[in-house]
Amino acid sequence: MASVEPTNPLPHSQGIIGGLHFIGFNQDNTSLMAGTSLGYRLISWQDANSVEDTTESSGKDGLSVNPNNSIFSAGSDVVLVERLFNSSLIAIVNQSTRRKLRICHHKKGSEICTYGYPNTILSVKLNRQRLLVVLEESLYIHNIKDMKVLHIIGDTPPNPLGICALSYNSEKNYLAYPGSSQIGEVQVFDTVNLRAVTMIQAHSSPLAALSFTASASALATASEKGTVIRVFDISTGQRLHEFRRGVKRCVTIYCLSFSIDERFLAASSNTETIHVFLLDESANEGAAGTNSAVGEAEAPQGWWGYMGKVIVSPAASLLPTQVTDVFTQGRAHAQAYLPNASTRTICAVVTLQDKRVVMVATIEGMLYMYELSDSPEDGCKMLCKHNLIDMMKSKQTAGDEHLSDHHILSHNTVGSIDDSPPSTHFPD
Repeated sequence: MASVEPTNPLPHSQGIIGGLHFIGFNQDNTSLMAGTSLGYRLISWQDANSVEDTTESSGKDGLSVNPNNSIFSAGSDVVLVERLFNSSLIAIVNQSTRRKLRICHHKKGSEICTYGYPNTILSVKLNRQRLLVVLEESLYIHNIKDMKVLHIIGDTPPNPLGICALSYNSEKNYLAYPGSSQIGEVQVFDTVNLRAVTMIQAHSSPLAALSFTASASALATASEKGTVIRVFDISTGQRLHEFRRGVKRCVTIYCLSFSIDERFLAASSNTETIHVFLLDESANEGAAGTNSAVGEAEAPQGWWGYMGKVIVSPAASLLPTQVTDVFTQGRAHAQAYLPNASTRTICAVVTLQDKRVVMVATIEGMLYMYELSDSPEDGCKMLCKHNLIDMMKSKQTAGDEHLSDHHILSHNTVGSIDDSPPSTHFPD
């Protein structure tokens, strides 16, 4: 699961749907959530050409509406929205109430409960057992069945971007978050047994992105420099893979995302290029065997890259670790190119009708799909692109016309982090 949240909506996408504040994939990358100036939207697809806004008719304040049920206001300007797989369970945070989390039933258009926190909510993650709320210096772990707070990880290093990852594997229900604001230290925590699992020294610079594999056996990391991406074994803390994203300049990594079969890892940044790496054991053997955070200096390519393969192996014992690491780091299996650099992007590698597809969504409201070939020579070929803003506008217009025939009601069930909410059944 990947998501991005800008500080402000984008002015050029204003209109009937308003600007996008947030965009993110669900846990298994089978649907997309968008937070807008007029509420949230849900985007689904069957294949590359069949992408649609599947949000129920939306009320003026953004919460979905079913004509046979009451409408409960979710407030405008949704800056965070998370969905539990493709169920009706939705978590929402509004711009005007950044300390309040609202848990809603999408199809019924009802609010199940709300929770307040002492500071701004920066990130929300869901899986079938836990709900995670990330503040700048603390993390709240809820039991998703009754929303009770099970554990609070307090006094964490400042994490102003809310960087974290929550696995959705039922047997390895892990949370990863920064253990330092100065270096790329990762803390891994078991959210079921409520205990620390391991600490990984991933990078010499602060963290920028984290992502678990589907099995939660490995974790991908990137630092603020954005030049090197590493994959670590959770059980041992050992580095399994090390990939070099680029050599020309440092970038901001927005998203890391594994394919479900754990063969590929995609990375998006503030450039036009989406990198896709192949997790082939034989292709990156030189990176394994350590959990230390080494430097991320620029790596030579071309002739020097070729010479590295020839020279480094016999001379490895004579060269500094940083030098040999440069030559053994893996390169991208394939690259996809966006028409323009985006303010924010998320990416995913999925399978649609037996095709392996790289999906890239931008905060400007575009969804791009590229076919990923098993052959590095073929790279990524664009299959199609979808304008999500236009799609949402069309859906919103139809919903507004439909809503004019229905009476709008309002209701709230409010809780706090110290109170137990009413017993409730969460939708599957």
